[in-house]
Amino acid sequence: MVAFGKKLKDRQIEEWQGYYINYKLMKKRVRQYAQQIQLGTLDRRHVLKDFSRMLDNQIETIVLFLLEQQGLLASRIAKLGEVHNDLQQEPEINKIMQLREAYRAVGQDLLNLLYFVEINAIGLRKILKKFDKRLGYRFTDYYVKTRANHPYSQLQQVFKHVGIGAVVGALSRNLHDLQDRQGSYLSIYDHPSLPLQDPVVDSINAAVDRLSNSTNFLNFLAQHALILQDDLPTPSEEHVDDERYHFMSLLLNLANTFLYMVNTYIIVPTADDYSTSLGAAPTVCGIVIGAMAVAQLFSSVYFSAWSNKSYFRPLVFSSIALFLGNVFYACAYDVHSIWILLIGRLFCGLGSARAVNRRYISDCVPLKIRMQASAGFVSASALGMACGPALAGILQTNFKIYNLTFNQNTLPGWVMAVAWLVYLVWLWISFKEPSHDVEENHTPPNQSNDVENGALEKGLKQPLLITSDDTVDEDIDQDYDDSEEAPEESRLPANSIGSAYRLLTPSVKVQLLIYFMLKYVMEILLSESSVVTTYYFNWSTSTVAVFLACLGLTVLPVNLVVGNYISNMFEDRQILLTSEIMVFIGVLLSFHVIFPYSEPQYICSGLLVFVSAEVLEGVNLSLLSRVMSSRLSRGTYNGGLLSTEAGTIARVIADATITLAGFLGQSRLLNVTSLPSLFISVLSIIATCNTFNSLY
Repeated sequence: MVAFGKKLKDRQIEEWQGYYINYKLMKKRVRQYAQQIQLGTLDRRHVLKDFSRMLDNQIETIVLFLLEQQGLLASRIAKLGEVHNDLQQEPEINKIMQLREAYRAVGQDLLNLLYFVEINAIGLRKILKKFDKRLGYRFTDYYVKTRANHPYSQLQQVFKHVGIGAVVGALSRNLHDLQDRQGSYLSIYDHPSLPLQDPVVDSINAAVDRLSNSTNFLNFLAQHALILQDDLPTPSEEHVDDERYHFMSLLLNLANTFLYMVNTYIIVPTADDYSTSLGAAPTVCGIVIGAMAVAQLFSSVYFSAWSNKSYFRPLVFSSIALFLGNVFYACAYDVHSIWILLIGRLFCGLGSARAVNRRYISDCVPLKIRMQASAGFVSASALGMACGPALAGILQTNFKIYNLTFNQNTLPGWVMAVAWLVYLVWLWISFKEPSHDVEENHTPPNQSNDVENGALEKGLKQPLLITSDDTVDEDIDQDYDDSEEAPEESRLPANSIGSAYRLLTPSVKVQLLIYFMLKYVMEILLSESSVVTTYYFNWSTSTVAVFLACLGLTVLPVNLVVGNYISNMFEDRQILLTSEIMVFIGVLLSFHVIFPYSEPQYICSGLLVFVSAEVLEGVNLSLLSRVMSSRLSRGTYNGGLLSTEAGTIARVIADATITLAGFLGQSRLLNVTSLPSLFISVLSIIATCNTFNSLY
């Protein structure tokens, strides 16, 4: 495994060597600064001034070369345009083919230029963080803020890359004109919804997206999946992705995600009635709902390990386990056994294949559509969460077939059992197991985890501003400042939950605490909704189902607003803290203290808690996907598994809290379960404030 300096050298185009960031020289200078300050021979102001000037010179060299190359590309396109005009008068097939290839050659050179900008952006970001770590300054934040928006700043040229956009537009238009349109007189501008399908242009657009500093809904939503990326993709890696990709298998993977979330939440409106019908207290619904989460604590680990060798077999096992679990759940009514009910829910939890769903997208979906697939994973989860309670509200009937009862309590089990059986047949017929040999044979040996996901996905500006919450790769890298070569063990994926946890920085641990808090608060709200609303307002199952479905339907619109607007107006840490405070206020408003408890109070407080938690989850996971160690991007104990375990533990504790609080009586359930939510929300706010104060 090689460090960034070696990787930068290997990636350089020989003719452009003098124009790349001199990472080795700057790294050496940082080391000298640290030694001189320690000896007292250099003061802080001189260091900041000297290093700022050095960075400015480096960036100016990069940007001026970038502008020069853009001019050369524009000149080549202009000359090709003259040939193009001549061909329109006297079209010849051979010359048209040659002109097309000439345009594509320009596209390949533009792609090299984009990689040039990208690798320099990563080098700049890394040297700034190395400076902060070695000298103990907060120089990165100052440097970017003073240079990013200044009218004479060279750094701004890298952010906006307007000239590159113009070159991409010219290439796309001319290639479109050269396509065989079968007599059509329409131009590319007449069909903006049908973009040009050309591999070169697709690659250029993907590279431009990685350099873009804007936040959009699709990108924001995709990051919630916590499907981390471990390196700048090489052509061989992209080729491997294309070989392993199979659209129907991806669709089946997303269908598994959707059905599992439906299965999780379809019983929430009726769990208390089902428990009562079996002779248990209504609050036992906490154990019934939480049993699935308990089993998921273990299933997430073995499914993640299983996906190292196969994707088809874990999905088959998942479908069978969920089919059996739902059959047990439905049959518990007729055998009148709460234990059969719990066993059914445990089986459902043992079939939780979300680790496989994430891993399949990470390993088998090409990079150019991985963001869309990740967004699809999150959307499928959100829709499943909304559809589950809605479906429970529809299943309001009562009849018998032989000795089997079909009513609002058992129908969710029977319906989901049939759904999983159909899914299993579809899976068996249509799923294509990707070749693991291809991955082993083609994976490049020097996948340096120093090139982190944040710089590639969010461009230059955002990663530079995220100085506080960066990955452990930088912490590891500082131990090897004097060498371009790092030990291979420091680059390998974590081999246990403990080693994965040790890779987390303090700020990432705080973010996992926030994730734990929001999952706890949401689980309390959802799981006890049926018991609380029945006790205070005498709501029917259908009314509870409508309420929960409406909450679930807010997920995508809320993320749309945050991803497209709020994230572009405010910093992530501001949204994070504000959302935590709003969750706290929502929990506070949910208490029943003096005045009679009313439906508007419950609905408003529940909506405030849920929406604020959704905003918080979106921003928190979006930030986590950019700052978590890239060593957690692959392997059994990856970042997605850690976040899943944190959220699952929160759900287990929340459901146990509901059942334990039930021993105090239903009249005290609301307040008793809200107290831990209030405490944890306050704890997360304090932890967030402390983290920001220490890092900013």
